[in-house]
Amino acid sequence: MLAAMNKIDKVVDHVLRDQCDLITRSQALAEGMPESSLRARLRPGGRWTIVLPGVYFAHNGSLTVGQREMAAVLYGGRDSVITGQSALARRGVRISPTQVIDVLVPHDRRRQSAGFVVIHRTKRLPEQAWHSNGLRWAPTARAVADAVRGETDMRRVRALVAAAVQQGKCTIEQVRAEVLAGPTRGSAALRTALQEVAGGADSGVEVEFHQLVEGSGLPQPLYNASLYIGQEFLARPDAWWPRAGVAAEVDSREWHLSPSGWQRTMARHAKMSAHGIVVLHLTPQRIRTEPAVVASELRAAIQIGEQRPPLAIRAVTNPR
Repeated sequence: MLAAMNKIDKVVDHVLRDQCDLITRSQALAEGMPESSLRARLRPGGRWTIVLPGVYFAHNGSLTVGQREMAAVLYGGRDSVITGQSALARRGVRISPTQVIDVLVPHDRRRQSAGFVVIHRTKRLPEQAWHSNGLRWAPTARAVADAVRGETDMRRVRALVAAAVQQGKCTIEQVRAEVLAGPTRGSAALRTALQEVAGGADSGVEVEFHQLVEGSGLPQPLYNASLYIGQEFLARPDAWWPRAGVAAEVDSREWHLSPSGWQRTMARHAKMSAHGIVVLHLTPQRIRTEPAVVASELRAAIQIGEQRPPLAIRAVTNPR
């Protein structure tokens, strides 16, 4: 009997090693572990901890991020795919951390959300899920769509779309394809955000900047136009008033997270200033909390700029 239990323990330990010290009830029983042994390990003060219904952790401590992700997939069952913010973070998209893990499961699977796992039953499991650490993950565009489905906070939706697209993890076209292929219900905010980005804004705060300009009666600028001196490219400011020679840049560490990105912003400023362009740098906080002051500063710069001869700068708009 002892030899048989030792053999079972070795097999169970092998499963635990492969699954970050996690195991399901069905796996433990399938390897021959008696119900009594399982109950003994799960009792208060026992060797194992219940982390999700039918999913056990072979320790009493806290789960790491990777262990939470493994537990979520074990709970979701065969063919489960992690999506939403967890998948975006795993893909390297710089977003705020989340305690919730979204999991896609086949539509006919009777599984309910539990603990830190939100279950999404779907008839559209990703055909090209990517694999990492033994788990399946939704493609970035699908993860974006799933992360904001049902969301009504436009600022959050814009930020997630902008983060994924601006950081080069997916394209607007890929996100739009996901929206068209998925259910209409819960997609209104995402559809609006896509229209705004396609209209010329590279980040959520730039959309708010557009709204500030249009609502304050300022002259209409060129958004995201490429500026040239002859054939020499200068920069691509967020807004450009050609008659006044004024450019506005929406600057934020949120969108220029690396030191090299910030240095490029400053170098661009210097290059524009050297050719007589008046560059105003605006932060998201000021756009959101001091819109009237920002509009007044822009208006003053434009009025002063229009009193001097036009700059010999060529602007080329950038169609999306």
